[in-house]
Amino acid sequence: MTGPDPYVRVRGASEHNLRGVDTDIPRDALTVFTGVSGSGKSSLAFGTLYAEAQRRYFESVAPYARRLIQQVGAPKVTEITGLPPAVALQQRRGTPGSRSSVGTVTTLSNLLRMLFSRAGSYPEGTTEQLDSDAFSPNTVTGACPECHGLGRVHRVTESSLVPDPSLSIRDHAVAAWPGAWQGKNLRDVVQALGYDIDRPWRELPQADRDFILFSDEQPVVTVEPVREAGRIQRPYQGTFMSAERYVMRAFSESKSQATRRRVARYLESAECPVCGGRRLRPEALAVTFAGHDIAALTAMPLSALADVLRATARLTDPDATVPASDSGETTEAAVAIARDLGARIGVLTGLGLGYLSMDRTAPTLSPGELQRLRLATQLRSGLFGVVYVLDEPSAGLHPADTEPLLDVLERLRAEGNTLFVVEHDMDVVRRADWVVDVGPGAGRYGGRVLYSGPVPGLAAVEESATRPYLFPGTLPAALPGAEGAGDAAVPHGPDGSARPARAPGAWLRLRGVTRHNLRDLDVDVPLGVLTAVTGVSGSGKSTLVGQVLAETVAAHLGTGAQAPPADGEHEADGGDFAPDAESAEDAGTGSGVRAVEGLDAVHRLVRVDQKPIGRTPRSNLATYTGLFDTVRSLFAATDEARRRGYAPGRFSFNVASGRCETCQGEGFVAVELLFLPGTYAPCPTCHGARYNPGTLEIAYRGRSIADVLALSVDQAAAFFADVPAAARALRTLQDVGLGYLHLGRPATELSGGEAQRIKLAAELQRARRGHTLYLLDEPTTGLHPADTDLLMRQLHGLVDAGNTVVLVEHDMAVVASADWVLDLGPGAGDEGGRVVAAGPPARVARTPGSRTAPYLVRRLPDTARGDA
Repeated sequence: MTGPDPYVRVRGASEHNLRGVDTDIPRDALTVFTGVSGSGKSSLAFGTLYAEAQRRYFESVAPYARRLIQQVGAPKVTEITGLPPAVALQQRRGTPGSRSSVGTVTTLSNLLRMLFSRAGSYPEGTTEQLDSDAFSPNTVTGACPECHGLGRVHRVTESSLVPDPSLSIRDHAVAAWPGAWQGKNLRDVVQALGYDIDRPWRELPQADRDFILFSDEQPVVTVEPVREAGRIQRPYQGTFMSAERYVMRAFSESKSQATRRRVARYLESAECPVCGGRRLRPEALAVTFAGHDIAALTAMPLSALADVLRATARLTDPDATVPASDSGETTEAAVAIARDLGARIGVLTGLGLGYLSMDRTAPTLSPGELQRLRLATQLRSGLFGVVYVLDEPSAGLHPADTEPLLDVLERLRAEGNTLFVVEHDMDVVRRADWVVDVGPGAGRYGGRVLYSGPVPGLAAVEESATRPYLFPGTLPAALPGAEGAGDAAVPHGPDGSARPARAPGAWLRLRGVTRHNLRDLDVDVPLGVLTAVTGVSGSGKSTLVGQVLAETVAAHLGTGAQAPPADGEHEADGGDFAPDAESAEDAGTGSGVRAVEGLDAVHRLVRVDQKPIGRTPRSNLATYTGLFDTVRSLFAATDEARRRGYAPGRFSFNVASGRCETCQGEGFVAVELLFLPGTYAPCPTCHGARYNPGTLEIAYRGRSIADVLALSVDQAAAFFADVPAAARALRTLQDVGLGYLHLGRPATELSGGEAQRIKLAAELQRARRGHTLYLLDEPTTGLHPADTDLLMRQLHGLVDAGNTVVLVEHDMAVVASADWVLDLGPGAGDEGGRVVAAGPPARVARTPGSRTAPYLVRRLPDTARGDA
């Protein structure tokens, strides 16, 4: 009698670019799916295997829910056998809300609140025990009434509302008021109320200034408008609104992102005066555990919180009890909560996340940190016999942090689970039991399983793009669709070549940097070279580069107030990527630098981060780069479009005349699944085309506007080869390795690495002027090593053109190819924040005490390795 089949067998997978894939993958093993970006590995792991497991689960639920689920569809696959239930842990798409935190993502907050409720020490005379909701800043019963649980308040001052007091009201002294007619109306109302609007603001009586800026009154007066000659001058009733009232209402109620960004410039953010930034009501803050209120414990690094719990609850003693609370409540439940809380924190510290605090907001976390938090939650679930499908769990990790992650994955496997991991880190691939290599190229050049088997067998697959990086010394394959990619030498690439290191032309010297875990730090950033800033997760890299350096240079150049591009059709920013309002608010006031030298050498700042290029599906690759403006103009110029009177706006899916009204131009409709998370299905009217029939009848070279949006960048480059404006935009997208993306791919479906490369491509299109400082945050996230080489050619090209590139990076091959390295650490959180080593890669690689050095030395060419 034979046992059960130990393999998951896939037959005829055709999702996205997969071409009838047949493959067998073992259960109870760690299997890595690899291949260049866009090769089809995620389509196989997530779009086929996980989607089919999810569909089978849906089949077991109520008939009404099944009927809704049928709208979503099933993966395109002939048959899958041997597939267990699956859990997906994907990278973050979009940005979490500001109230989401480490504590809420991991459910640690729930346990800590219950602990305070059951075992907290209440003030003398307290008769009523608070329930757990009273310790949450996200509930009405717990939130501070002044700041509503945010910890900070937005307020206006006279100086923020009137930046230039030498101006008169007529000359727009009250800059916070709106422009156009509404602003003129408010100035006319002020004049009708008897105030002098032609006198310089600083000369007005303080009482008058206070009324105009801060009054809650809204008197109605008759306005006699003064208009141009020949226009009707009819009096009307005008209502006064103070500048403060207008700004606060616009900021909290306006649905226009542009309006909210404009008025945000006149707001000042400050710590809440009632709760002192602790977000809770006084009653909750009066309760303590081990001498700390709940705000103090949530602000501690998780490793320190674990020490408090261990010392207080004596968790190593199985018979220990939590000291009795003043409320007299039994502590049997409390000790169970404390032990569970300590065990969950132990998993997080084991994953290298002990430096995080529970109150760390989710928007400030990297995708890798968020995924590890979710992975830790799964470790405590006790599931076995399931498939975990993970999306690049090593993303954003220093090699020293990757090792404990692999230990966790192997523990999940040892507990009887199967792991399917989409991954580009070759160290993770080497630790796998099985590898599925998809390719050989991206998009239509990929979609085949080149190899499925134990890792050593991939060495014999010559057309694999993964092989030369997994087995150094083997010859790299010529990828289809990547003609010309081998024209430039790859710094420290698979052939072992190395470019001569550039020497710094000047220096940007920061003194006394104090921000987060950076404490009175002195650091020198070389100009005219490519610098890699590295160190373990939480060592202070992003604080130094993404906050301090970016804000300091932006303030010098006067670009700090510039907002990121808004959602919509015209998203090609055209300006410098400056820190946004959220990061500036997190940073507090001031740049955190005591002194700076060398700023005059920098003429322009470009900050390219991994934040989404848009917050809705209406934003996509084509709209962000400005390519869609060209495309719509081409369609409007066709004979049929001109005969019908269709302007370029007709071909926008944001305009009512051209879009499908059923889905409002989004191409899909929301499907509510009752007790399951909601999802989306193709629009039943346009079937995903986004446009109405009249618009789709217009063809440019035989294709409708929807057909063009469905083209990949590579396909569009051939289609628009003779259209200079389009060809230039498409070429830059190909240059950064995004040829596989479809023009209409919604921004919400792009990874952080893809969004960052789209921003970089938009920048590369522009005519550059002066010495530009480029700041990048882990630009290789989500990239196969072959794609990384392609990207690095572009970045080195920027330096060759006389600019400076500073990037935060964990990929040691990239660090080894840099001219200069800044290694921060040596640890995370309070154990980091120092420059452990600085200099050329070979010098950093021989620095004692550097956690980067042993990994960096392996990536240096043989000639440089000897020096290290």
